[in-house]
Amino acid sequence: MNDISALLARHGGVARGMELAAEGVSAKRLRAALGTGVVIRPARGLYALPTADPQVVLIKGHFAELGCVSAASRLGLWVVRDPDRPHVAVNHARGVPGCVVHRSPLPLSAIDVVCQSLRCLPPLEGLTIAESAVKTGLVRLEFLRERFAGLRDGPIRDLLARINPQSGSIIETMARFYLQQAGFNVQLQVSVPGMGHLDLKVDGLLGVETDGYESHSSRQAYREDRRRWNLTVVHGVPTLRITFEMLLNQPDAFIRLVREAMQTVQAGRPSARQVQRAQ
Repeated sequence: MNDISALLARHGGVARGMELAAEGVSAKRLRAALGTGVVIRPARGLYALPTADPQVVLIKGHFAELGCVSAASRLGLWVVRDPDRPHVAVNHARGVPGCVVHRSPLPLSAIDVVCQSLRCLPPLEGLTIAESAVKTGLVRLEFLRERFAGLRDGPIRDLLARINPQSGSIIETMARFYLQQAGFNVQLQVSVPGMGHLDLKVDGLLGVETDGYESHSSRQAYREDRRRWNLTVVHGVPTLRITFEMLLNQPDAFIRLVREAMQTVQAGRPSARQVQRAQ
């Protein structure tokens, strides 16, 4: 019985009878599991754990599976925002109530999920998913390029050209995207003596550290964060601290802040004539 429970858990808590049979579960074992209540049958040919998500039961009952951003989230990829409705993939012409439907051969591979996301979502949201998939080795960048070789795929190819596996987090990717959109030159993971690496450096002058809540999960992490912050001052790299919430809800305010900081930094730098006079 426990084997069936573990198998269903690997399927997200719900599976069709044919899927279970393909993995060696006999009809006799299924009947026994149903008799003890370990497994329930919410619809003909569909089996689930009693704790299964009703939404997943609905999706499986319509011969669909999670797709696009919903599948990307399940894979642990960088998702900017959860969708209002689940995205699902189907290989038939019927709809799935309450879901955004993508028609596609099933089952989906990881690269299928990334490609659906790039076609369906706004550019930034597609980029974070694709970049995290490439960074973790789940998808190879050259294979993504092959999928978007069509004449109408230019905008997505431009987006793929932005992928940088050096990015350390979704916040870094979002900040880099907005900065590049605003015309700034952005370097990633810039070495600062004694500090390690600065997340981003803008136009060679201004540091940007992306500040996730989880980075302060311990007292030690908090102390290390402050040590690194102090070293940016010692080494003359004025640095902004940027949160995920700011990038998500106020990207224009983020760019205004960077512009204002850059003006301040540039105003404090000696001009070329001043440098020559000093020499």
